[in-house]
Amino acid sequence: QVQLVESGGGLVQPGGSLRLSCAASGSFFSINAMGWYRQAPGKQRELVAAITSAGRTNYADSVKGRFTISRDNAKNTVSLQMNSLKPEDTAVYYCNAEARPHYYSDSYDYWGQGTQVTVSS
Repeated sequence: QVQLVESGGGLVQPGGSLRLSCAASGSFFSINAMGWYRQAPGKQRELVAAITSAGRTNYADSVKGRFTISRDNAKNTVSLQMNSLKPEDTAVYYCNAEARPHYYSDSYDYWGQGTQVTVSS
């Protein structure tokens, strides 16, 4: 199983920056994609950014040019640098990992517990 632990959320003023980090631990064969999703009150969870083990990235249009996702495969960590934050970025941010528990198994999605990001003056 894969455990994901997030850190780095908090309260920031509009235009400010935050950095989220997520560390994967536990027993698994491999981790494929890792990413960040967010869910604002009354809205569905949405993809923010994702990165494959090869380093290919994908961003939501709303965060392109402002957020940067990075990954350390050796440490099984993923980070999200968020700059020029806007009030509409306020949400609970969840770390996600697509991982194979065993070499013979399919990939499954694993989730962190979520970290609150609030952008407000």
